[in-house]
Amino acid sequence: MTATAAAPSPWRHVLASSRPISWINTAYPFAAAYLLAGGGMDARLLIGSLFFLVPYNLLMYGLNDVWDYESDLHNPRKGGVHGVVLDRRLHRTTVVAAVASSVPFVLALALLGSPSATAVLAVSVFAVVAYSAPRLRFKERPVLDSVTSATHFVSPAVYGLALSGAPVSAVAMMTLLAFFAWSMASHAFGAVQDVNADRAGRIASIATWAGAAVTVRFALALYLLSAALLVVAGWPWWPLAVLAVPYLLSTMPYVRLAESEAERATAGWRRFLWLNPVIGFLLTQYLLWVAPGPLTAAVGP
Repeated sequence: MTATAAAPSPWRHVLASSRPISWINTAYPFAAAYLLAGGGMDARLLIGSLFFLVPYNLLMYGLNDVWDYESDLHNPRKGGVHGVVLDRRLHRTTVVAAVASSVPFVLALALLGSPSATAVLAVSVFAVVAYSAPRLRFKERPVLDSVTSATHFVSPAVYGLALSGAPVSAVAMMTLLAFFAWSMASHAFGAVQDVNADRAGRIASIATWAGAAVTVRFALALYLLSAALLVVAGWPWWPLAVLAVPYLLSTMPYVRLAESEAERATAGWRRFLWLNPVIGFLLTQYLLWVAPGPLTAAVGP
């Protein structure tokens, strides 16, 4: 008698749509900003970190997989770290799971935070939904797509600062702008590999609008801007400018990328995905080395 392999759990499939490899990319900015701004090991840190770790990503990527189902069917990159093609039978379950898992955290954080912090959280959640939602579809509005994507990752850090109640200095603002420029660059470069598939599917993006090579150059300029802002921010931020170098080196081979070969950028995108944990580790070690003195001081007036 031949054993039959068990079918994968529907809930496991739903969870996979939240891109587990990216969970840390939103939870880390919140927790780091909150602690560096003077927040403590308290309920707000725990609840905020858990929200930005899983529910926030399920809301962002899970809803995207529901609303982009038709185009995902024809996207050869879908599968593994690039996201799943979410079975149509799981669409309702995914929407319910995304909303139901997020609402309790949002309500708890609203009760624990100030009105200004809650306003930042509202902008963050709106950007996540508006990126993929029908009619809004910010992901199909060139340049706004990269701006919105950057908001997805920078707003948790802004929220961490707001939740801590610390005043935000010009130096802190520059570091956030550097993070925003880096995030825009990363989204723009990620769109390059899909230029031909998106055009075939009549899906607009910064890359379909500007072209593959121009978008790569735009991403390079933003990575350089990110490094420059960190240098201008002064100590202890300027040494972190060197962390932009691996991204520049990874992106530069595609500066003359022909439209017909846009899919070659997927190799660069895979490098980007694995660069992130390495750079994140180095960043964490640096922050632990210089904290708590100068970093905490840099956030204040």
